[in-house]
Amino acid sequence: MALPDDEEGTTVANGHPPANGYLPVPGDAPAGKVSAETQNGPKAGCLALNGVSRDSPKAPSGALDRPKTPLAPEEETQARLLPKDPGEQTPAVEGTLVPRTALSARRFLVLLIFSLYSMVNAFQWIQYSIISNVFEGFYNVSSLHIDWLSMVYMLAYVPLIFPATWLLDTRGLRLTALLGSGLNCLGAWIKCGSVQQHLFWVTMLGQCLCSVAQVFILGLPSHIASVWFGPKEVSTACATAVLGNQLGTAVGFLLPPVLVPNTQNNTQLLACNISTMFYGTSAVSTLLFILTVIAFKEKPQYPPSQAQAVLQDSPPGEYSYGKSIRNLFKNIPFVLLLITYGIMTGAFYSVSTLLNQIILTYYKGEEVNAGRIGLTLVLAGMVGSILCGLWLDYTKTYKHTTLTVYILSFVGMVIFTFTLNLGHIIIVFVTGGLLGFFMTGYLPLGFEFAVEITYPESEGTSSGLLNAAAQIFGILFTLAQGKLTSDYSPTGGNIFLCVWMFVGIILTALIKSDLKRHNINKGITNGDIKAVSSEYFYDYTIGKCVPRVSINPSAPSAVFLIPVALS
Repeated sequence: MALPDDEEGTTVANGHPPANGYLPVPGDAPAGKVSAETQNGPKAGCLALNGVSRDSPKAPSGALDRPKTPLAPEEETQARLLPKDPGEQTPAVEGTLVPRTALSARRFLVLLIFSLYSMVNAFQWIQYSIISNVFEGFYNVSSLHIDWLSMVYMLAYVPLIFPATWLLDTRGLRLTALLGSGLNCLGAWIKCGSVQQHLFWVTMLGQCLCSVAQVFILGLPSHIASVWFGPKEVSTACATAVLGNQLGTAVGFLLPPVLVPNTQNNTQLLACNISTMFYGTSAVSTLLFILTVIAFKEKPQYPPSQAQAVLQDSPPGEYSYGKSIRNLFKNIPFVLLLITYGIMTGAFYSVSTLLNQIILTYYKGEEVNAGRIGLTLVLAGMVGSILCGLWLDYTKTYKHTTLTVYILSFVGMVIFTFTLNLGHIIIVFVTGGLLGFFMTGYLPLGFEFAVEITYPESEGTSSGLLNAAAQIFGILFTLAQGKLTSDYSPTGGNIFLCVWMFVGIILTALIKSDLKRHNINKGITNGDIKAVSSEYFYDYTIGKCVPRVSINPSAPSAVFLIPVALS
């Protein structure tokens, strides 16, 4: 049984012993130099301008009551980080108080449970496609019918992503996780009743429920990483969460060809094998749903980073889901990332869905090896994901890493395309592994880069939009590549993807890298003000953000909570 929050082991951030949940930060600024929110409403501290605090009696009598100047669109997002009520009192204390941060031991359990049920959901996505010829014969349907068992995952995501991200932002992480795990379990059990040749519509119904569950799963990795993990491990945690989904795809490539061999001359045996696979999946899904109910919590007792502390302490009434969506689409770097992520991930979905058809075109009767090639592709990608996550945590070079991996994915796709027909399947294993290492390794990079350039917008919303773009491109690419593969050859379909990936490289190079979350964490951790021209402060006398003033960065009094970086 999971321990309650106050019994969990936590690692407290560096500093003095906590007082009422906050850590004091040394600072001997005179009155009027530094102001901070009270512990009843800690949003962010703000440096007073012209040596006058907003609480100082020297402040102009009408300054706080005059109409506030409307903020520019980019200022509205950042202003949520700052206190806005001029009537709040800030006691004159020796030293500014910043929120206490701590790392909860439960974070690893939350990450593990999520990764496992995400794995089962991904397994159910690909379990039909990798043995598409077997299911075509069992249900007496066309290959397009079997392709739609995979594409329904992509189709369901697009209209449902907005209510799903709204639910995550307004009702929280735990409810979203329960819906994802619960629907995944329900869909798996429905499939158990479809093991008869005339019940294709039942297996489609179960797959539809699993596809709805996916909507509540794919957007969570960056959200879980940000809410539960510290600044030095957040990228690795996100990569690990994405890893679960990739592992499920790998198992989906490996197990179905083994559990359900091509025995279409013995329909009864084939039905028994399919039933074994479905019931095994249902049992695992049920166990994971129970663990989610017991152990999955909304958030840790204390925020893991200063950036999270600011967001958690903001009044709920200040958040608007509609405004958050509008802000994201006004963010040009995010829009470019949205397109490039959609192209890359859509290409991966297309290759995964059609891999069986691609391999069997050149290597007849190699269903098992087609699954093993898919396994190689994903396992190599899992290694790439972890290495990319560790690299980001160490260097914070988001754009350079993203662009480099994109280019190498394109190179891998070109090599894979022109070595398929050489007649040596071992070469396909090698080129498939190379392709997977970079293409699948790109997935967590996109999530984390999006969170950085869109902070303080919700991680769930940005991740959800990225996944929606991936599903749209995935459907289009699968239909187009499938048509080219059946009418011409797999080479034509793969070249089609290569062209689009080259376009993605160009668009990735145009993305402006503004690491807002990293700058927030770095500024607070260092506890000083750096000479960065993009830093702004909130002036209560005029009710708007204004450029930074000339302050000695090395002065002990230069302590503040949040620098506002306007893009």
